[in-house]
Amino acid sequence: MIRSGSEILDERSREMLALLIKTHISTGEPVGSRTISRLTSESLSAATVRNVISDLETAGYLEQPHTSAGRVPSDKGYRFYVDHILEAAKLSDAEKAALERGLRGDAPDQEWPSIERLMARASQLLSRFSESVGIVVSPSIVQDIIKHIDFVRLSDGRILVITVSRTGLVQDRLVRIDEDLTQDELNRTANYVNAHFSGLSLQTMRLELLKRLSEEKVLYDRLLQNAIMLCEPSWSEPSQESPEVFVEGASNIVSKPDFADLERIRELLRFFEEKGRLVKILSSCINAAFQQPIGIRIGAENNLPSLRGCTVITSYYGYGDQIVGSLGVVGPVRMEYARTIGIVNHMARLLEQALASDSDKVATE
Repeated sequence: MIRSGSEILDERSREMLALLIKTHISTGEPVGSRTISRLTSESLSAATVRNVISDLETAGYLEQPHTSAGRVPSDKGYRFYVDHILEAAKLSDAEKAALERGLRGDAPDQEWPSIERLMARASQLLSRFSESVGIVVSPSIVQDIIKHIDFVRLSDGRILVITVSRTGLVQDRLVRIDEDLTQDELNRTANYVNAHFSGLSLQTMRLELLKRLSEEKVLYDRLLQNAIMLCEPSWSEPSQESPEVFVEGASNIVSKPDFADLERIRELLRFFEEKGRLVKILSSCINAAFQQPIGIRIGAENNLPSLRGCTVITSYYGYGDQIVGSLGVVGPVRMEYARTIGIVNHMARLLEQALASDSDKVATE
């Protein structure tokens, strides 16, 4: 018995909804009652199947694109399928090995590539294996936990700030300040910050420096002021504080028959070029599903109009109890959900493994 507006379907309705969705995902075409009747375990007549499908349509799980055509799943139908019918996906050992091999590249088994290469390869592999758009957001320099920091004076007056996170991630950023500091002053400042504030994020570090400035003796005023200036995000050159975003495979999604409208393709391509919006989308999906390793938004569940015909599957990667970055796949609503979920989840775990390995390497140096 179907109850409209609820999540209650009997076994027969669940079976038919699942068969129709799987068939539609495979063919891309509306699915008729006769097709479903041949696939049901009970060998039901087309008339019986039509009645159940009609009930599913009335309840909002299916749609009929044309009067004489079969049915296609609605966003609600896909959501029920993902939440209540879809079985947990497990990648084969061969697929897992291929993902790890692609992520490592030519590096030996005990090593991982640099963080930039790691993120770039991850987005490429997500795109290739899912046949959709792969997105990876790198850790943010402002929020990442800093294990060590160095300041280097450049010839043009700018200062290179080199940070090493507790995951072993090394990042550089350039800052401009009004003070003309010598390299000796920069070294003393770095030593002070490393001795007293290691283990904090750049944001928290600056707040603690400001607090200490009001408490320390005048002797340290100059040192603290230098540290505060050098740890101030607003001194950085434009865009350096934002996490880097790696996007691969936009051509995969726009070449699919689900996106035949030219204006819709243009909107999607513009969206993939706006890195700031990509970060927000992945972050919001993660925040909404913080207790789960995978977040899924289907069709109209996406707030942006350009993503209304898409499904966004996201996950996050972390170190210890801290989330440091995010990743995901954007594809048509008609996608292989089980396989794509498995790919995204496994890639997130591989990134965590790589970061933990880098952290161990830094700790032993």
